[in-house]
Amino acid sequence: MTVAHGPEAVTRVLRGMAADAQVCVELAAAARSRSPGLGRLTEEATRSHVTAMLRAADSWFTAPERTGPVDEQDFSAALLLGADRAVQGVPMTVVLRGVQAALARAAEIVVDRCRSAGVSDRALLSVVLRLQEYGAAMERQVIHGYRAAEHEAPRALDSVRTRLLHQALLGEVPPPHEELARAGIRADAAGRYHCLVAAPFPAAGPPHAVTVALDGRAVGLLPRRPQAAQVGPQALVVVAPAAPLAELPALYRLCAQAVDQGRGQGLTGLYDVTDFAARIALAEQPALGALLSRQLLGALDPADAFHRQLARTALAFLDNGRRLDQTAAALFTHPNTVRYRLGRLRQITSSSLADGDGPLVTLHWWWALTGWLESSTRR
Repeated sequence: MTVAHGPEAVTRVLRGMAADAQVCVELAAAARSRSPGLGRLTEEATRSHVTAMLRAADSWFTAPERTGPVDEQDFSAALLLGADRAVQGVPMTVVLRGVQAALARAAEIVVDRCRSAGVSDRALLSVVLRLQEYGAAMERQVIHGYRAAEHEAPRALDSVRTRLLHQALLGEVPPPHEELARAGIRADAAGRYHCLVAAPFPAAGPPHAVTVALDGRAVGLLPRRPQAAQVGPQALVVVAPAAPLAELPALYRLCAQAVDQGRGQGLTGLYDVTDFAARIALAEQPALGALLSRQLLGALDPADAFHRQLARTALAFLDNGRRLDQTAAALFTHPNTVRYRLGRLRQITSSSLADGDGPLVTLHWWWALTGWLESSTRR
């Protein structure tokens, strides 16, 4: 094999790489495989940036004696890459992993092609060092473009996210997964999302959640259920189980109902929407609940504080599994006091929580007591 000592062979290799579409495909594949977050973007979006940066590097690599310091080169392609990924909601760490993977693959291709072209080891070492210098400068420019987009166009990104979340939660036709991913709204591995509704708007939402304001609440989507420690102490946050896009509008309505009911009870913290299943279902039939209240509690006077105390004690008795000791602890009173109040309720209403058997009887009493207490509070 003939050893090439001059720069001409290296120049031909590097310019050949810049013009080789297959090289662009390989570098884009390396970036996407090393950084799974980029896999949510289209291959063409990744490849177009790779192509632009390869062509921009041509003058730096092929004419070193005529080029100035590396940071003075044309890095507009790298700046645009960083800005695009920021607007698309791709985390900075994901972007840099992709850039580094593409640079590493480029170095491998350069070494292989230069050796095949007979480039001397000395000349090849110079090329590799130059590639490292250029790669470091490129990373700096990607970061600069990313940060600039974060500071200069946050409202534009918020507008895109608001539109997409409105479409996903209120629209009849859900947006494509790819468009949601470009805005940073990510799904789980099965392509499902957790719907989140919170009130008041939390100062800091759970990680991985993209939230916007809707109907006076914070609403959002996220790929996995948050932990209780990730929710602010003052906010009530309700999360639905993971579901495909088509099911999100119905789940959003349920979560919104749960938040409204929870706020009425003074609840805070993290809840699953199924924790409110009974209340949401019963709220859909207020007339039926009023009939049960009249039937079971018609003799109680909403204006009488003692009658309201009896109803609250009976409801606590049901909520605590009909256990006198647990009910007394929840009400900070003595079990004999609980027993006395339940007896007075039976005398006044001529019916008892112990009448009948089975979960439906318990449900009817719970529904009647809940509705009666809420109605008396409004009065």
